Amino acid sequence: MERKRVIALGFFDGVHLGHQALLRRAVQRGEERGLVPAVFTFDRSPREFITGAVVPLLTAPAERGEAIRRLASIEDVIVAPFDSEMMTMPWVDFVLLLAQRYRAGWLVAGHDFRFGHKNAGTPALLSKKAAALGMGCDIIPAVTLDGVTVSSTHIRSLLERGEAAEAARFLGRPFAMSGPVRHGKGLGSRIGAPTLNLIPPAGQLIPARGVYAARVSLGGGTYPAVTNVGVRPTVDDGDAVTVESHLLDQSVQAYGRGCRVEFLRMLRPERKFPSLEALRGQIAADAAAARAYFERNEDGAL
Repeated sequence: MERKRVIALGFFDGVHLGHQALLRRAVQRGEERGLVPAVFTFDRSPREFITGAVVPLLTAPAERGEAIRRLASIEDVIVAPFDSEMMTMPWVDFVLLLAQRYRAGWLVAGHDFRFGHKNAGTPALLSKKAAALGMGCDIIPAVTLDGVTVSSTHIRSLLERGEAAEAARFLGRPFAMSGPVRHGKGLGSRIGAPTLNLIPPAGQLIPARGVYAARVSLGGGTYPAVTNVGVRPTVDDGDAVTVESHLLDQSVQAYGRGCRVEFLRMLRPERKFPSLEALRGQIAADAAAARAYFERNEDGAL
């Protein structure tokens, strides 16, 4: 007979330190009870579906599942569609769904987990119903850093201000974006600083405009880099935000390949320069600042 699961519940955007506490408990209960550790999540943001307001994601869907598997060694990731049926499902029926369709034997949820129609389900109701159905249930208290609750909302606000290093503390790792490399306009090469132009996944949060010390993974290698996020105001590139990384002292053929950019620390905000010569000088200064960062943090640690 198929083993029952211990299921961690949540959207897990960012798979931050708070989420990781849930994942660790699911693995722990699985080992104790002989249950398969699993995650139940949704294919889209419930808040965005319900309100219609765009919620920029810290992790694209594929990245979210990969992070869960990497950080917690949980291979069983259930991604359910969040649609009108799920939105209007009574909270009791949601718990029954977990017990019957997904063979839950134990549940793990956060202190602020809400579920079911109109968010009527609460951690207390989840625990009570789980007990009535013969399931165990753990409610994980808030995880805090320096008195601040770790949350996806707080991490988004940090990144929107360019505080990449602080966001990494709450994530437990640097914020990253992954996607294919595209051809740009070739300006970087013409001024002596060729760049890799990343196509961000649709719906993913883009950090504050500016220049960052970054780490780029590409074709099995990892390289220190300086990454610009912005609209390139000096060359009048319109309103399209680009994510361009210049590898420090490296030359790699990358067009059409996938790459991953980790944002380590903002070096300066975006600004417009009076000429290409001034821009060229600033790019050299940015590269020097990034090299100094990596000299202080030889492994790229924060």
